[in-house]
Amino acid sequence: MNTSYNSKLTGNAKRLRKTMTKEERHLWYDCLKQLPLTVHRQKVLGQYIVDFYIASRKLVIELDGSQHYEEIHRQKDVLRDQYLDSIGCKVLRYSNADVNCRFAEVCQDIWNHLKEDHVDFLD
Repeated sequence: MNTSYNSKLTGNAKRLRKTMTKEERHLWYDCLKQLPLTVHRQKVLGQYIVDFYIASRKLVIELDGSQHYEEIHRQKDVLRDQYLDSIGCKVLRYSNADVNCRFAEVCQDIWNHLKEDHVDFLD
């Protein structure tokens, strides 16, 4: 699936794993790490590094800081999402404010998407 993998991004992805934002750490340690699925942090997919990736579900989870609401970043996010969609991935986007103020709802939404096509998921 990762046919256009950019090995030059591996070092950057590793650095990003070590310097996660406060919101990424919160979502990772208090939700995603405890899922009964393998969740990758700062995963290289093609020419992009995604925040979190669940390969078994082809699910990408992105946390957006305030810069993502600037026009140039919105345009880049559209291109990124189009690429991820073209390789069969579903992208869930949450703002840092969502993680900070509506954490339980963010976790529930992720859970709902994981169960969506897998009704036997942890029943």
